[in-house]
Amino acid sequence: MNRTIAFCSMGLAAAGLWLMPAAHAQGQDPNPRTPVPSAPAKPADISDAKLDSAAAAARDVFVIRSSYEQKLSEASGTEKERLTGEANRAMEQAVAKQGLSVEEYQTIIQVAQSDPVVRGRLMERLNK
Repeated sequence: MNRTIAFCSMGLAAAGLWLMPAAHAQGQDPNPRTPVPSAPAKPADISDAKLDSAAAAARDVFVIRSSYEQKLSEASGTEKERLTGEANRAMEQAVAKQGLSVEEYQTIIQVAQSDPVVRGRLMERLNK
């Protein structure tokens, strides 16, 4: 269950990357409680191919999360649990379809949140 919650958080964090430039322009921190990885990948260690995959996965994760958001807000009890599991499986499949493990995807998103160079490289791909 903790992995499920963490994965959902990464989906939200990925979606937040699209909003980050606007929030910084307004002087707000868009993700003040996002955890920092204990041993993040160095920016130079993240290849262009991995960033391409992460960007494609982030787009898919965002679409999946958005499609389940309304359903989850209206669901209760076991239905909410079922929908959460279904959404998480769909997001995991979206990440795997891009050739990344969930852990690789999470690390790239976390590094992008804390490193402006990696964030810029990822944003270029997200905006294509």
